[in-house]
Amino acid sequence: MSFVRLSKSQRRGAVGFTSRRSRAYTFNVNSIRRAIFFLAFLSCLAGAGAAPAQEPPGKPAEKAPEQASPEKEKAHAKPELPFQIQLLETHIRFEANGDSRKEVHTIVKIINILGARQFARISFDYNRAFQQVEIPLVRVSHANGGTSEVLPSAVTDAPNPAVEQFPAYHDVRVKSVRILGLQEGDTVEYRVITTTTKHPMAPDFWLEHTFDKSGVVAHELFELDLPVPRLRIRINPETPALASENSGEGESARVLYRWDMNSSAPKNAQPQDSSKPDVVLTTFSSWARLSKALNRTNPRAFSTELWALVMQAAGLSREPVPPRTVYTVVSQKIATVDLSVDLSGDVRRTPESVVMSRYGTPLEKAYLLPSAMAQSKRFTLDFPVMYGRGVSLKGELPRPTLLVGVLACIREGGRRVFLPVDVPEAPFGMIPADVRGRQALVIADLPDDSKNVFVEIPLEIPFPGRQSVTVDAAITSTGDLKARVKYSLRGDNELQLRVAFHQAPKEKWKDVASLLALSDGFRGQVTNVVASDPMATRDPFTVEYELTQPKFVDWSKKPVRIPALLPQIGLPDPPPPAEAGKPAPKIELGTPLDVQTTMTLHLPEGTIAQTPAGTAVLRDYATFTSKYGSPQNTVTASRHANFLKREIPGDRAADYQAFLHAVQNDQTQSIVLVPKPKTD
Repeated sequence: MSFVRLSKSQRRGAVGFTSRRSRAYTFNVNSIRRAIFFLAFLSCLAGAGAAPAQEPPGKPAEKAPEQASPEKEKAHAKPELPFQIQLLETHIRFEANGDSRKEVHTIVKIINILGARQFARISFDYNRAFQQVEIPLVRVSHANGGTSEVLPSAVTDAPNPAVEQFPAYHDVRVKSVRILGLQEGDTVEYRVITTTTKHPMAPDFWLEHTFDKSGVVAHELFELDLPVPRLRIRINPETPALASENSGEGESARVLYRWDMNSSAPKNAQPQDSSKPDVVLTTFSSWARLSKALNRTNPRAFSTELWALVMQAAGLSREPVPPRTVYTVVSQKIATVDLSVDLSGDVRRTPESVVMSRYGTPLEKAYLLPSAMAQSKRFTLDFPVMYGRGVSLKGELPRPTLLVGVLACIREGGRRVFLPVDVPEAPFGMIPADVRGRQALVIADLPDDSKNVFVEIPLEIPFPGRQSVTVDAAITSTGDLKARVKYSLRGDNELQLRVAFHQAPKEKWKDVASLLALSDGFRGQVTNVVASDPMATRDPFTVEYELTQPKFVDWSKKPVRIPALLPQIGLPDPPPPAEAGKPAPKIELGTPLDVQTTMTLHLPEGTIAQTPAGTAVLRDYATFTSKYGSPQNTVTASRHANFLKREIPGDRAADYQAFLHAVQNDQTQSIVLVPKPKTD
């Protein structure tokens, strides 16, 4: 993994729904988030190149600019869309009591077989406890002429796949329509009506919507019919409403907004970040009021019987159960049901039912954990928090769609301890790197005008970050390489590897280790992969594998040069020069981390090795030292980097550049091998 360090910068209605593009599959937000987390880790590993054995990395030769040919221009052209949404027409009406009706009319042109596959099934999430979904029209206009309408038997209504194994949440449904026989050139037209009545958070409601700027939607019509009292709305100045009408007075006053967006209109517009929608509205007067609304759906009672259940789940028969054990029980033994707040808000389960059923939403688990830990004299009860998509929630209109994750919260002395109950691979107090530093909303029964609604998730990790890798290798007289590589990690990369190995079945561990080896410049076949238990979080996570590479060196070449068989220690790039009149940006080094890499390379008898000189660069923000040696028939190498500070001032860029240059120079040095001369 090249020991790349994660810096701070690397870090979901009728009532309450996010208005997005129509799509052909039902997705689960937190499952996607974790899948992306895993896939991003693998792609990060795969993206790191490996230098050939006898060719240390150097600056690539510059090539003369080529004249672009029509064929090359075509190859680099924007890929063809699998489908085109010719019309996306949405009408939404909210009532003052929070009820709503949403009607969507969509016409989709199927361009190729991929589009046909995507629209072979269209699905819509809803909660039948307070919502109804009707699909009055699904019509296919065939490219070869004629039309056909989908029969009612093609419509299915079933629990969302995310809750199939969790009966308490079977009101969370997916209504789907199966469309058979779609071909290139066909057109699919459908209408979907969603009505919401007596949502658990009524009379409050909220909505956010982003207009398509990618060209997928050729023509979008969007209409909002809203009650004026308590309404707060923000509209992107770049996508203003084409018309607005007012009617009624006082408590009966209403406003109607209309947008007519053609794909040709926003050609110069850049795609916006998903956290900045074009239209946002809410009736929550403050974040404190939203906090109270979320809090009332989750009881906090904790009984003696429940404590006995926690002890039983932990396999213990005496009190007190250590706090770390309680965390392990809640995070690992109670399954997480990944649901957005607006879909799961109707379910109000007691702590007893959560423990006895062995499953719960992240918010339910976040309430359960501090309640159980209250039995410990070391920790005291605190409120859970929900963090947002972006770093800050202040300045945003309060709405649940901004809240994407939950952390349990307890107090040890005067210090808050945040615990990710939905990341079972996380050690006690370890928060994923992309969550640290974000602002979070305290979920409690707060006064509507309370100012103490936000906390900042700390950047620190609960233990010193450290990583080590040891390589015990040998080169045979025929030039083959055999090595045993062992990793031991504590910190951010530890959590990434725990998740990767936990989510991959054991028969796929070889693939994960192969990507890990490739990212560190180790080419060859990976076998005999051994990893510690990803769920045994008290100790560092370890991974071992064997690596073989035939013809690693060619002894006939003179001289034979190889790099040190060690992973590269990653360092952030220096910041760009500051703009005139502005201070230089800070250089973010990330979480403090101690990295140690060591290699022992055994050579054929009589081989002489010439090793480079070591390096020592000492700064107050980081240190780097390396040592190389060549005892008889052996080469040793070690590199030690210790990152001491999270960031340094921008005016020290020149000093950091010198530090970076020294480290990079050391890591590109070669070891020269001189084989024993052959005798007749």
